[in-house]
Amino acid sequence: MVRAATIRALSENEARERLAKLMVAYQGGDESAFESLYGELAGPVKAFLASLTRNAVRADDLLQETFFHVHRARQTYDPTRSAKAWVYAIAHNVFLMACRTDRRRGRNEELPADELPDLPVPAEAESLASRDLVSRALATLPVDRREALLLHHVEGLSFQEVGAVLGVTTMAAKLRSHRAMGQLRELLSREGAR
Repeated sequence: MVRAATIRALSENEARERLAKLMVAYQGGDESAFESLYGELAGPVKAFLASLTRNAVRADDLLQETFFHVHRARQTYDPTRSAKAWVYAIAHNVFLMACRTDRRRGRNEELPADELPDLPVPAEAESLASRDLVSRALATLPVDRREALLLHHVEGLSFQEVGAVLGVTTMAAKLRSHRAMGQLRELLSREGAR
């Protein structure tokens, strides 16, 4: 009998290989490969950016900026690495550049808590509370922890890949994710006690 974890690992490997093939085809000039890559990654990357910016309109802008950078940097992609992690690293850097620009201009486009876009919810947290409550609790986590948690628990990146995306060590990525999950559990238990 094949275990669910084995099946999930096989499908994750197939997805990893499919995205790598699409990137290689795109590097070779196949525009339809870019359309397929965009089709597979735009939704999750936008959700990731929305979780960071807490502003759906801003996330749309950063998504377009991310894929503009993917296009410009496509020749730097290494097919032995995860294409998904590579795109998320670009999205992370686009977000950081936007934050620096916003700080220089004195802008803060973060929305109030009741107007936040839906955030992706880790499967482990869905059993703790309603999806809406988990999403609101996620929004209160520090950005660096929220990033690590979402990249690992929602997007399925390994801690090594999360570390590469965030520019930290594998251990630091694991620690951020673990602390975020602990903080999320604590927030949800307090909400449940109300």
